[in-house]
Amino acid sequence: MLRTALRNVLAHKARLLMTVLAVMLGVAFVSGTLVFTNTISDAYQKSSSKGFDQVDVAVEPTFSDNEDNEDNELGKDPQLTQALLEKAAKAPGAESAIGVVSGFTAIADQDGKLVGGGFQSQGGNYWGDKDPRYPLKSGKAPAGKNEVAIDAETAKRAGYKVGDTVRLSIDGPVLSPTISAIFNTDDGNVAAGGSLALFDTATAQQLFHRTGTYDEVDVKAAPGTSQTALQANLEKVLPEDTTFTTTGQKLADDQATMIEAEMTGLKTGLLVFAGIALFVGTFIIANTFTMLVAQRTKELALMRAVGASRKQITRSVLLEAFLVGTVAAVTGLLAGIGIGAGLRSLMGMLDAVVPAGPLVITPGTVGTAFAVGILITMLAAWLPGRRAARIPPVAAMSSVHAPATTKSLVLRNTLGALFSGAGVATVLYATTMNGTDGQAPMGFGAALLIVGVFILTPLLSRPLIASAAPVLRVFGVSGKLARLNSVRNPRRTAATASALMIGLSLITGMTVMAGSFQKGIDKMATSALKADYVVSMANFNSLSPDVEKKLAKTDGVTAISAMRNASGRIDGETDYVTGVKGSAIGELTDLKVDDGSFKVSSTQAVVDEDTAENYGWKAGSTFSVSYEDGKKHEMTVAGVYEGNEMVRGILVDTATLAPNQTDPGDEQVMLKTSDGPSDATKDSLEKALGNNPAIKVQDKQDVSNEIAQMFTLMLNMLYGLLAMAVIVAVIGVINTLAMSVFERSQEIGMLRAIGLDRKGIKRMVRLESLLISLFGGVLGVGLGVFFGWAAGELAAGSMPTYELVLPWGRMGVFMVLAAVVGIMAALWPARRAARLNMLTAIKAE
Repeated sequence: MLRTALRNVLAHKARLLMTVLAVMLGVAFVSGTLVFTNTISDAYQKSSSKGFDQVDVAVEPTFSDNEDNEDNELGKDPQLTQALLEKAAKAPGAESAIGVVSGFTAIADQDGKLVGGGFQSQGGNYWGDKDPRYPLKSGKAPAGKNEVAIDAETAKRAGYKVGDTVRLSIDGPVLSPTISAIFNTDDGNVAAGGSLALFDTATAQQLFHRTGTYDEVDVKAAPGTSQTALQANLEKVLPEDTTFTTTGQKLADDQATMIEAEMTGLKTGLLVFAGIALFVGTFIIANTFTMLVAQRTKELALMRAVGASRKQITRSVLLEAFLVGTVAAVTGLLAGIGIGAGLRSLMGMLDAVVPAGPLVITPGTVGTAFAVGILITMLAAWLPGRRAARIPPVAAMSSVHAPATTKSLVLRNTLGALFSGAGVATVLYATTMNGTDGQAPMGFGAALLIVGVFILTPLLSRPLIASAAPVLRVFGVSGKLARLNSVRNPRRTAATASALMIGLSLITGMTVMAGSFQKGIDKMATSALKADYVVSMANFNSLSPDVEKKLAKTDGVTAISAMRNASGRIDGETDYVTGVKGSAIGELTDLKVDDGSFKVSSTQAVVDEDTAENYGWKAGSTFSVSYEDGKKHEMTVAGVYEGNEMVRGILVDTATLAPNQTDPGDEQVMLKTSDGPSDATKDSLEKALGNNPAIKVQDKQDVSNEIAQMFTLMLNMLYGLLAMAVIVAVIGVINTLAMSVFERSQEIGMLRAIGLDRKGIKRMVRLESLLISLFGGVLGVGLGVFFGWAAGELAAGSMPTYELVLPWGRMGVFMVLAAVVGIMAALWPARRAARLNMLTAIKAE
């Protein structure tokens, strides 16, 4: 049986090639994901660990918990002072101590654009004249507020050198210091494409609002002192209730764990899509082996007649699947290694800097590739192998191909109806649930529905394909034959169409959800605003209060208000309030008030419905709030409004809030102008802020465009990931048609003999492929719309502005895509069918 299996694989290698290709693509996706994520994770971990080489023990402040004492002053946590640093430096076993100050610092290149996108742009302090953390490559240590040092990678990317003037932004105003030095660093953010700017310690403390204090104190151990021994000594001399210590090794380990967790999320997401491609591939494998078994009926019967048992027949088919899976696993692993290396190079081409490091191929990756390739292939081939073993020798020798019995068809359709009904019912039930509670039931229901529709696909194929008969009459005999061939073997048609159905259902569902969510968020973001412009930091950090002051002095600004979040204690619990300019907020927002009036003053606040319900408030209710300095203020609820994701919570007057804050920062600034939104007005506002690259000035259209861009980017990424499943489905169509042409060689020869020319044969095969692909497209788009609607209903409870959007244009494109898939997949099988020698084909068995 082993020799038989090997002979069969070699004899049918051309027909098994497409199966190998389908499995190989899935294995390549899986192994490529593992190689890529392991390589990136390893590079980041090694890079980040280097950043702790100069840290033996880190001292950080212990943040107090004020929940138990209503009279505690909020925000009065212990600080790392110069005296504490000096005490740490004198601890037994300590060689030196460095005070660390850090914060956001955006660097603009010579074209005024942010280096590194702003999200990994950091600033800090250069310690003394020679900081061991940052060896200078050129220049001298920065001194005073007009000098700065930048990292070598940023200098290279932006084209800076010592002596150049660079534009920086901390939290608003633009700074223009001179580059005094360029330094080397192992900082993980810089290795990942970010930037690092260093000021002298006094300047950094002033800029980052840490005057006289540090964020962290890094202590270097004396020779012969271990990190744990130094940590124990520091804990003895430093106050327990205000500081805690961590060894450098622990910091490096924690960083590695965090990087691993982040990579795990990326890995899981990519493997989900790889799993989808493999799931689609199982249809192709099962279809291929089913057709091979049908074509070898006499051969299998002869083996049964000469003594082969049913188990041996099944094992023979499974052995063939094992060989196919092994070849697919090896080639898939090699392709996956190439994909992993290619993805890393692609990140570099997209300016996503990755730390240097070798390509990581772990034993787990190799084992996973072989396990996936072999197991998937053997599992998919098990059912065809089992069917092969059940063929009666006499019936097979007589070439009697037993069709599916009425009992089996009734059983299949009954199971399909039960699965589909249960799936629809579960999905509909999930839409009545709230938020995350309904996600698991909806996912389970969707899986049941897909399985149910797949089981019912043979039943659905006949009426749906028959509905195309009027159009197919235009193509004469070729059209009629294509329709009859498509429904001749409904199970085969179903398996082929289902592969395409799954890919298109996911693509359509995600498109419907993305379009609907985009519309809902867009309405939420713009409908509640009457402001002409919203100003915020590009990386969502807080703005300096100076931004509002500068904009208020700009010509044409008629109303302006910053939105500032602050913590406070209300009814013994910590909560957050939002400071706004009471006299202007009504002109800048359009919030529906359900109770009372929208009036914010020194003694009056407005609250959203959820907050009012939580505290049992209504218009006229009074409450007291304690701010971070411990001072209490008595407030009256002037009104209750309908909140949204943009504006919600407790709104108080900034004039009342500001005196109680030590380090205020604004989330955004809203403003209205006399001339309304225009390019000239926007330019005037940006100029007032010094054309700061870290600050966004957006009108309503800009906000809408940003939201649309975000969803478009997300959809394009999903389309790219799901493209693998569609490619596998295309391979399935090609494979089915090619094997069908081989199976029907005698029939095609007879058609040629009675007058159907080569063009007619080609047209017949192409139309058959087109029908199968459009059938899968109709089912996929229909299921996708249902899934998209259901997901929207689930989300509508937490998003009042949600609105179902059916992207008719894109759904039309998906159907055209299905048609193109059908036409392209038929090119080779149709050409092969047309080139068959009619006499040879007629004699074929």
